[in-house]
Parts: sequence; C-alpha cells; structure tokens
Amino acid sequence: MRRRYVLLVVPLLGIIPLLATNAAEAGRKTIPFADARLKVEVNATDGDAGLQVFLDGEAWNALSIFNPAGEKILDVQGTGPLMDYGLTELFSESSEPPFDVFPLEEFKLLFPEGVYTFQGTTIDGNALVGQATLTHDIPDGPQIVAPSEGETVQRDELVIEWEPVATPPGIDVVSYQVLVTRENPLRVFSADLPATARTMPVPSEFLEPKTRYKAEVLAIEASGNQTLTEVAFTVK
Repeated sequence: MRRRYVLLVVPLLGIIPLLATNAAEAGRKTIPFADARLKVEVNATDGDAGLQVFLDGEAWNALSIFNPAGEKILDVQGTGPLMDYGLTELFSESSEPPFDVFPLEEFKLLFPEGVYTFQGTTIDGNALVGQATLTHDIPDGPQIVAPSEGETVQRDELVIEWEPVATPPGIDVVSYQVLVTRENPLRVFSADLPATARTMPVPSEFLEPKTRYKAEVLAIEASGNQTLTEVAFTVK
C-alpha cells in the first residue's frame, strides 16, 4: 500500500513558496538546486522503459522527490560521514521490465506527466528546492542503417548511420547521441550530435580487432526524453 503524506493538501504551485517560508521562519536560507531533471528512456530494441533522475546542488545530506499528486517517490538520507560531508550530485535510473511484463501505458500511469518537486537539506541545515517537469513526449527509435546486426566491420571504416526519426505533432527531436560500447572491460565512445546528423564515424583508435561492440543511437526529444536503438557488431 502506498503511503500518502500531508503534502497532498498543499497545491503544487504553493509547495516551493511554503518551503521557503518554513525555512525563513526557522532561520534558514532557501537555495535552489543548480539542476534537477527527470526523463524517460525507452529502449526500442529491447522493448522497455526507465525513469532517470539527475540533480546537482550544494552539498546536501537529505533529499526527497514528490510526484504531481504530492506523493513522495524518493527519499535519500546521508548517514555516518556523509551526514556532515554531504553529496552534490545524484543520478539514478529505475528498473526496466520488458513491455510484455510491464507495458509502456502502465509505466506512464506509474510516473504521470506534470511537475515533480525536489526538496533537500544542505549540510549547513539550509533548504534546497527545485522542480522538474516530466512529459510523455517520447520519440520513436532511430533506424540504424549501418552497421547491421551481427556484421563484421573493418576497424578503419566504421561509420554509424541511421534514418531520421519521424516527428508527429507534439514530438520535437532536438539532437542525437551515438554510443559505441565494449562490455568487458568497459569502454565507451560517445558523441552528442545535432538533429540534422545522420552519420558518425568512429575513430579506429577506439576499436580493438576481433572484438564485439554494441552501437546505440538515441533520439532526444525537447523534453529530454529519449529513445534508443542498438545493434551488435564485431571488428575484424
């Protein structure tokens, strides 16, 4: 059973002013997070979705995130040496059950669109606040043209190539990201590219002969949501 909190009685737009008032009454400052983001990542190849959280701010030892209904969905508390030393960044990603187990529509119900509120406490006892808007504007996955799944490629001739993503009304693909990954030991080549990009040469210095790699192309929507497609290939 999900617990409900007293924050439910506070209108969403009034949460941050209320936190600021409470902090001022307690003699504390209210400081905004430097960055606070939520986004959805869909893997079009594997057929799954995950929720990603990122934040950055002054050194903190406590953090909570509330969904648009005011329900607490994340609670992080530093203990021991981290209580006074603090954290500054946090990145986390939810589990990614396949769509045949947990369909995308159920994922959207679990994480509804709207404004999510971030509330934290610095190691000095000041209040940290922030907000992030989550949307369900999710692009299609790019179609990778080259290399093809299971292909063996020349080390000095690898170019990742993909077809542009169709953008129906309401979906705005603003950029692409290309990742080439060797699993063991882990080694990653990454490039952020504009929405006009369709190809990405991979430096031969990055590639090892007789080694298997995975190429991913991510379409990134204006909201930050992203959908990836991946293929595996081997270098001669």
